[in-house]
Amino acid sequence: MIDTIIFDIGNTLRVVVPDKAFSDAAEAELMRLVGTTEPHDVFFAKLKKNWDRYRSGVKVSLIDASEMELWSQYLLPDYPPERICAVAGRLTRLWRDHDGRRVARPDVKDTLFELKRRGYTLGIIANTITETEIPDWMIEDGVAHLFKTVILSSKVRIRKPDPEIYLLTARCIGKPPANCAYVGDNPIRDVQGTRDAGYGMMIRIDEPDTLINEPQEVNLHPDHTIYNISDILAIFPPLDT
Repeated sequence: MIDTIIFDIGNTLRVVVPDKAFSDAAEAELMRLVGTTEPHDVFFAKLKKNWDRYRSGVKVSLIDASEMELWSQYLLPDYPPERICAVAGRLTRLWRDHDGRRVARPDVKDTLFELKRRGYTLGIIANTITETEIPDWMIEDGVAHLFKTVILSSKVRIRKPDPEIYLLTARCIGKPPANCAYVGDNPIRDVQGTRDAGYGMMIRIDEPDTLINEPQEVNLHPDHTIYNISDILAIFPPLDT
């Protein structure tokens, strides 16, 4: 019996909204904190190249770096490590912000409250480079108390689709994997990890941006495909308590 629902964040509960002024401000602040004298385009071209190299590596190793390691060893290894490490957390947030604003889908908050009211235990598993962005969002949107466990790859070092991150979450919540459902957007990573960990159900939200950013040959299939977060209310009726 599924009594626990665990969510992905990026392109699942939240999406990116382009905002040029917001992105430009983030880039300017990132350059200021680093103290770079390189031209904007040169600096960000190098940063993007280093980012792509890091991403390719962790998709194979399934081990994420901490924020200080990420910036001092991978993204800006040619800058003074003392300066970079001191502002690594802020740099991560600004690097994320240069893509645009990340906002919750409009039906997320009401759906989470309703699932909690129906008796489900809720959790989060997310691949992320920042240790603070998701907790800050949960507090700002007033949903932090709804989640029993929040597992971030930047904190535990393990990345999806390694089944260990799913198993760790089930242990932290105190439920068998078979009692857990996972809701994510990635048709390979999220489905594979869920299956390998023995979760009872996998639900994929259909998000076009996921396939645009990460084209994939899909060989695994979820138990359900939804188009809005609120669609899962039709899958999970109130639990008998």
